[in-house]
Amino acid sequence: MTPLVFRTLSPDGRILFATRTLRMFAYGFLSVVLVLYLKAEGLGEQKIGVLLTMTLLGDVAISLWITTAADRIGRQKMLIVGALLMAVTGAVFVLTSNYILLLVAATIGVLSPSDKEVGPFLSIEQAALSQTVADAVRTGVFAWYNLVGSVAAALGALVGGCLSHQLLLHSPSEAAGYRPLVFAYSLAGVLLALGFTRLSRAAESQRGETHQQSTWLGLHRSRRVVLRLSALFALDAFGGGFILQSIVAYWFHIRFQVDPALLGMIFFVANLFAAASALGAAALAQRFGLVNTMVFTHLPSNVLLILVPLMPNLPLAIAVLLIRFSISQMDVPTRQSYTMEVVHPDERSSASGITTVARSIGAALSPTLAGCMLARPELISVPFFVAGGVKIIYDLWLYRAFVSHKPNA
Repeated sequence: MTPLVFRTLSPDGRILFATRTLRMFAYGFLSVVLVLYLKAEGLGEQKIGVLLTMTLLGDVAISLWITTAADRIGRQKMLIVGALLMAVTGAVFVLTSNYILLLVAATIGVLSPSDKEVGPFLSIEQAALSQTVADAVRTGVFAWYNLVGSVAAALGALVGGCLSHQLLLHSPSEAAGYRPLVFAYSLAGVLLALGFTRLSRAAESQRGETHQQSTWLGLHRSRRVVLRLSALFALDAFGGGFILQSIVAYWFHIRFQVDPALLGMIFFVANLFAAASALGAAALAQRFGLVNTMVFTHLPSNVLLILVPLMPNLPLAIAVLLIRFSISQMDVPTRQSYTMEVVHPDERSSASGITTVARSIGAALSPTLAGCMLARPELISVPFFVAGGVKIIYDLWLYRAFVSHKPNA
């Protein structure tokens, strides 16, 4: 797959690439400052951990409702609803520091504590993209889709770190220095909603076949495989929830006294490496298969994750983190493409939504546990060890369960 993919995309496909870019840029700059902002507003590590957990738990209900209704009510409408929830959540975080109000907004809204996707957007966009491209190039399209997102998140992290550094120099308080970036996140939600209004009916579900099978959350014959994948993806996300980008940024700040500008630079480079790794996934998947690519690129990245806090100084810790990022995202487009491959076309929105929700459930408890660890100096590095260990178990379990599985669609 080459950049020629952009020439073959439909107008709706180009819009979805553009909205992905804007959204990931916003996630990138917020992830660098979110925990620092909440800390500056007077919240302790444990309260911040609970808040991040409620963010992910709320994402479960919102995403499940929106993604399983998208093919019935309309993908465009549901995407606009998600974007408006993102805008409202950011606005609440700007306007108040009341912990209860923040919890409510985090639970019912769309807020990203990392540079990864949250909310219903990814599932619906993947389903729309899948129906516009041939199966043979789907993994490649998803690779570029993830590359664009990773580059945008990298730029967002760079801008967020550098801009917050400058704002802190001229702000009356630390919280005031971070607040404009939270407002920008809210504004990004408004712009996303406007972008989604440009989608045509071609992006909607194509209901060419009528199925007599009973359905559950939009699934019929693929129900069993989707549930198995969901359980595995939840385990992977549980591990990943310990090392959300905002948590890793806070760890570097506490362990090595890294300021926001350098944090932004670190995650800018890290996300560029992640983008490059996602792009290489399509070629590897063609040669070795989707499951093999998912597992054998993810395993070494998790070993490297465990090594990050064992490094004795900042340069070595950064180096190991960057090496880890250089292979960490190869499983993402392959995982997405595999999910689309093993389900019937009219189940794709639901399957993607359910597996995404499963990941949100899996990740929901981790930030609270990580927050408790970060609150104790002797446990500050434990989240890396737990995350790496859980993810290695996921890799081995996934390989055993699906290496011989034959797609049914």
